[in-house]
Amino acid sequence: MYTRFNASQSVEIAVPEERVPIQHYLRQPRRLVNALVDQSRTQQLSDDCFRLKMRPLQFMMLSIQPTVDMRVWAESDGTIKLESVACEIRGVGYINDRFALNLKGKLCVHQSSGVAYLKGKADLEVQVELPPPFWLTPKPILEATGNALLKSVLLSVKQRLMYQLLLDYRRWASSEGELISIDLPPILSLEG
Repeated sequence: MYTRFNASQSVEIAVPEERVPIQHYLRQPRRLVNALVDQSRTQQLSDDCFRLKMRPLQFMMLSIQPTVDMRVWAESDGTIKLESVACEIRGVGYINDRFALNLKGKLCVHQSSGVAYLKGKADLEVQVELPPPFWLTPKPILEATGNALLKSVLLSVKQRLMYQLLLDYRRWASSEGELISIDLPPILSLEG
């Protein structure tokens, strides 16, 4: 029995003003990925592709651990986009062979009254053929449980984004600001 689950999550975060604008920070996909997922669970596959090992998830009586390959890149207007390009479910071969995950997201900077805001949205969809023991469970119960699970995954990513991304941005901006001031030539005195 194939079942489809989906969830969406939006975010809007006021960005504290720093010496270096947030747009410069967002041009580094690796920093963004590290803000979203613990570094110990990520592997960089290429300049813009990362393997993310998610924490184990409980779905009714199943425990699954998805590993998602994610492409993250910056558009010319500064919008950050991400999309899943592959997924593997470890530990449950039956599910892995019958599982598809589609994640798409974007994050961009908007200015309003001199304040920068990060605005974003993520859409997550999973299609899976559940094993026979689940066939006796009413489909509305399966869908409600699956949708709630996906929503909780996106909510934890949102919370991490709101905290970790701003924290990392502040650290990065202050270190970049120091580098900029070191690179500037000293002002010459005009005393004569």
